[in-house]
Amino acid sequence: MANAEECREALEQLSRNMAESTGDVRKAAALDRSLSCRITDLDLTFTGQLRGGRIQDVVTTPGPPTAKAQIRLTMSSDDLVALVDGRLGFASAWASGRVRLEAGFRDLLRLRTLL
Repeated sequence: MANAEECREALEQLSRNMAESTGDVRKAAALDRSLSCRITDLDLTFTGQLRGGRIQDVVTTPGPPTAKAQIRLTMSSDDLVALVDGRLGFASAWASGRVRLEAGFRDLLRLRTLL
C-alpha cells in the first residue's frame, strides 16, 4: 500500500505530465474544474483545482470529500501510483471497477482524451 506522501507525489507527477502534454491531450487538460481524488485504503481525499492544464492548490483531508468536486476520482493508493507511472491503464482499471470517475457529461467527453 502506498502512503499519503507517495499519493501526493503521484498527483504532482500527473500534474506535470498534463502540463507537458501537447495536441488533443493538452486541450483536454485545459479545463478549469474542481477536482477530488478519494484514496479508499488510506481514508484520505486530495482536493484541488484543475486549471491551465495543471492540478493546483492540492489539500489533503481525512475521510471522504466534504464538498462535491466537478471531477471526482476514487481508487486505492496503489492504483493511483500505478496509473501515473504507467503500470496500470485507466481504461482497464475503470472497466474493472478499480477506478471510479465521476464528472459531468461534457467533462467526460473532454477527459476521454486524457484517459
